[in-house]
Amino acid sequence: MTKMADGGSSVEIVEGCRLPVLRKNQEHEDEWPLAEILSVKEVSGRKLYYVHYIDFNKRLDEWVTADRLDMKKLQFPKKEAKTPTKNGLPGSRPSSPELRKSLDLNLQSATAPSRGKTLPTPKRKVEPVPLVPQVPPAPPVPSLPASTEASPAAVYPAVRETNTFKTREDHDQISSLTTNGTARRLIPSQPGRKRKANCGPTDEDSQDSSDGIPSAPRMTGSLVSDRSHDDIVTRMKNIECIELGRHRLKPWYFSPYPQELTSLPILYLCEFCLKYLKSLKCLQRHLTKCNLRHPPGNEIYRKGTISFFEIDGRKNKNYSQNLCLLAKCFLDHKTLYYDTDPFLFYVMTEYDSKGFHIVGYFSKEKESTEDYNVACILTLPPYQRRGYGKLLIEFSYELSKVEGKTGTPEKPLSDLGLLSYRSYWSQTILEILMDLKPDNGERPQITINEISEITSVKKEDVISTLQYLNLINYYKGQYILTLSEDIVDGHERAMQKRHTRIDPKCLHFTPKDWSKRGKW
Repeated sequence: MTKMADGGSSVEIVEGCRLPVLRKNQEHEDEWPLAEILSVKEVSGRKLYYVHYIDFNKRLDEWVTADRLDMKKLQFPKKEAKTPTKNGLPGSRPSSPELRKSLDLNLQSATAPSRGKTLPTPKRKVEPVPLVPQVPPAPPVPSLPASTEASPAAVYPAVRETNTFKTREDHDQISSLTTNGTARRLIPSQPGRKRKANCGPTDEDSQDSSDGIPSAPRMTGSLVSDRSHDDIVTRMKNIECIELGRHRLKPWYFSPYPQELTSLPILYLCEFCLKYLKSLKCLQRHLTKCNLRHPPGNEIYRKGTISFFEIDGRKNKNYSQNLCLLAKCFLDHKTLYYDTDPFLFYVMTEYDSKGFHIVGYFSKEKESTEDYNVACILTLPPYQRRGYGKLLIEFSYELSKVEGKTGTPEKPLSDLGLLSYRSYWSQTILEILMDLKPDNGERPQITINEISEITSVKKEDVISTLQYLNLINYYKGQYILTLSEDIVDGHERAMQKRHTRIDPKCLHFTPKDWSKRGKW
C-alpha cells in the first residue's frame, strides 16, 4: 500500500516505511535512493529518523532530519494479519526483506564480463604442451576436470587479450560469497560443540550452557553470522563515536557494548588493553594504573616499526573479548562470542616512543576442520588503504607455511575482505607465474597443486583466482595459462605500491598441536 503525502495533511512516518532520502554520493552530488525507516526518535523537539538505504551497505545507515525525506513517495509497510510468534512469545515487527548480495567468483559474476553458457564438463586426459609466443584463437574452454589440479599447465606469454573460458561448476561452495550480513544476538556457544561455517544453527548450537562455565575448553568454533536472530536493535548502530589513542572512530555497525554506554557521545578505549570507559577522566585514571604498552601475549614478528603479537583467547580472555567488541563495530558479517577459548588472535601494531599501537588483527581457530587460517580479519579505519590489509593476509599465509598447511579464510567474506583477498591471491599467483624459468629450452610448466604448495593458498582459491583473472585457456586438448600484456603491466604497477612485505626471517613462530590437551 502506498500513500501520498499532500501539503494539506500531515502523515506520520512509522518504522518500516520506505521513501527516497537525500544523501551525497562519492562525487558529492545529491541523490535520492530508496531507504527504509528503522527507528524514530525526538531530540530537542525535532524528530530524527534512522534510515537504511536499500541496496547499500549498512555502514552507510544514519540518522536524518525530516527535510531530507521525500514525503511524496512515502510507502507504508504492508499490514500483517498477525505477527509471527516464536516459542509462544510475540515476535517483533517483521523486518523488510533484506536483499542478499552475492559475489560469484565464476564467470557469471558481475565483476567479470559475460562469457556465455557453461558447457558440460568433458572427461579429457590433459597432456602438457610447450609454450609458444603467440597462441591462435582457442575454442571456448570447458570446465576444469578434477585431474587438471595435478596436471601441469604451460604458461604462455601473449601480447593479445586472452580468450574467454568456462568456470568449474564443482567449486560453487567457494564461488558465492555473501558480502553483507546482519548482526545477531549474543548467544554464548555451548561448550564441546563445534560450529561449521555456512551451516544453519542447530538447536544445540543456539542453546546456552546450563551453568555458563565450559566443562572443557572448546578447540573449534566459528564466528560466521546467520540471520535467524536478526532484529531491529542489532540492525542499528548503537555507538556514536570511539576514541582510541589519538584516533576517533565512527563505528559502522552494531556492537554489544553495555547498554549504559550507548547513550554517551564518545566511548573511550585504552589503546593498549582495549578496556572501555565512560569518560575522559576515567580513561586518564585508568592509564595511571595500566602497565601495558603493547598487546598481551608473545611478540612473534618485528621488522621496522611493524610487530605482530600472538594472543591466546583462553589465557587473555578480557583482552580478547574487548578486541571482539571493538572489531564488531566494523564487521557486520560475523557473530561475536564471549567464548574466545577456541581462538588465537594475531594483533598487528605500529611502534613509536609511546608504545605499540594497534593497527589491525586477525583471529583463527586453534583447530579448524575446514582448513581455515583466518576467522575474522580487520584493519582499523585510520589505517585502511595503506597496504596493512594485505600485510595481515600475507602474515596469515606465512603462518600456514610454517605449519605446513594450506589455508583459506572463513566464509562469508565482507565486501572489503573479498576485494583484499582477491587482490592478494592475484598478485601472489602472478608473481609465481612470472618468475617461472624455461626448463632445458622448453616452456615453463606448473600445476595447481604446485602453486598451492608454494603459496599455502588452498587449491579452490587458486582455481577461482585463475578463472577470475581469465588466465586459463583450452588449446589443442590441454589447459594453458596465457599472460597478456595488460595483466603483466597491471601486476607490475600493483607490486610497486606494496612497499611493506612480510619477511619470513623475522618470524619467530613455533606451531602447537592443539589436539593435545596439555597445550591448553
